[in-house]
Amino acid sequence: MAAELITAVIVDDHVAIAAGVRYWCEQADPPISLVDVGDRLSGVWTGPGADADVVIFDLELVPGKPDFGELRRLVDSGRRVVVYSQHADNVTAIKCIDLGALAYLTKREGPNHLVPAIRAAAEGREYTAPSLSGALAADDTPDRPRLSPRETEVLRAWFASSSKELVAAKLHITVKTVDTHIARVRVKYANVGRAARTKSELVTRALDDGVITLAELNQASL
Repeated sequence: MAAELITAVIVDDHVAIAAGVRYWCEQADPPISLVDVGDRLSGVWTGPGADADVVIFDLELVPGKPDFGELRRLVDSGRRVVVYSQHADNVTAIKCIDLGALAYLTKREGPNHLVPAIRAAAEGREYTAPSLSGALAADDTPDRPRLSPRETEVLRAWFASSSKELVAAKLHITVKTVDTHIARVRVKYANVGRAARTKSELVTRALDDGVITLAELNQASL
């Protein structure tokens, strides 16, 4: 039985990069169908790009401004994201994974890693390329707890809500489950020496660690 065709949409302002990725996808076995929307983020949400299994995301569509907010928006909407970036620094790579990207590759990593990363992401699996492996091995930030995706989801929903009851309704879980996730987050912060006993303290920790941005908090308060 033939494998189901994987589709991906690439958001990148470098024509040569997109052309190269298209060629790699066409030569893959089995091939991967690629939608190129240039640097138009709207192309991820409308047209053929809206139905793509995987989003290949250039983190810096505006020079000097890594778009972590758009990455978070993609992840929060349920999109499976592979970040394909010119940034090779460990901090950026780890932050993207913390925000929910399923893979982080630098543009020096070619089809031998990008194609497997796309296939893994299409199945909802993480892929660790050499650049990310090195970043994780060199991560020297012991004061940042590792939150699970569900813990992060509950935390962000709580920051945007006036009550845990609203969080429970939004995420289709019980209030007790909300309390459990938040308690676990507090324990993780306490274990790394950054106690967060109140909601405002948790907000501060989350801002420091990139779990949520100030712009997102401001939007939630409108």
